[in-house]
Amino acid sequence: MITEWEGIGRLLIALGLGLAIGAERTARGGNVGLRTYGLIALGASVFVVASLLVSQEYVDATNFDPLRVAAQIVVGVGFLGAGVIYTNATNVTRGLTTAAGMWVAAAIGMAAGFGLYTVAAATTIFVIFTFSTLQTIEYRYLKKINKDNN
Repeated sequence: MITEWEGIGRLLIALGLGLAIGAERTARGGNVGLRTYGLIALGASVFVVASLLVSQEYVDATNFDPLRVAAQIVVGVGFLGAGVIYTNATNVTRGLTTAAGMWVAAAIGMAAGFGLYTVAAATTIFVIFTFSTLQTIEYRYLKKINKDNN
C-alpha cells in the first residue's frame, strides 16, 4: 500500500530521471530534449501511481490490475515515438534513437511509479551511457570501419 505522498515522491523521482536523460539529449543536440523526456517519464509514472492508488481503494470490490495500465502506456508512447521518426528525401531514416529513448523514458517512469527506484535509476544511467558514450564510439570507430569497407 502506498500513500498519496509516497506517490508524489515517486512522481518526483520519475521526473528527475527523465530530466537527466533529456539534459543529455539537449546537450548533444538531440531532436527531443529536457521537457519532453521529463514529461514522458512523469506521465508514465502518474499512470502507474494512480492505478496503484485506485486499486487500493477497490481491492475488495473489483478485479483491478495495474499492469493493464502499464501496457497501455507502452502503446501511447509508441504513438509519440512514431511521430518523431521520418525518412528524408535521400531515404535516410531519422528519429529512431529519439523514439527509442522516449520509449525507455516511459519505462523509467513506470518503474519509478511502481516504486522500483533502483531499477529506474540504473536504467537512467544506462540510457545516458548509451546516448553519450556509445554515440562517440559509433561515430569514431564504427562509421570509420563502415567507410573503409566501402
